[in-house]
Amino acid sequence: MIEHRLLRSICHASLGTNDVSQAKAFYQPLLKILSIELVCEYENAIAFGKNGYPEFWVQIPYDQKVSSQGNGVHFGFVATNKNQVDDFYQKALALGGKDNGQPGVRPEYGDKYYGCFVSDLEGNKIEACYWQLDN
Repeated sequence: MIEHRLLRSICHASLGTNDVSQAKAFYQPLLKILSIELVCEYENAIAFGKNGYPEFWVQIPYDQKVSSQGNGVHFGFVATNKNQVDDFYQKALALGGKDNGQPGVRPEYGDKYYGCFVSDLEGNKIEACYWQLDN
């Protein structure tokens, strides 16, 4: 059996937040669309992933300074079909996220890409994408 850590190229990624409970209220129902669950919860941090592995963290910055989004930084989540991308986009907007690119093909990313872009409640950029590798 291959250990799951050997199948990953990135251990985890983190976004800062100034309000963990607000972030949880946004990310928990949103990521559930992609079968990504809340797997860890602490006073200053929450983590999401699959099979209990915490891959995506949202947390108060370690230095306790105000969190801010990085220009050029975004996190892309894997969707298993186009409907998940569409649902992710609609749910993000319903939860207060902001449109940063409606679901659709992006020829500049290749003919197999379908995705959407949104900003979370604190301006962090996130994406759901489906790569049609079976064609």
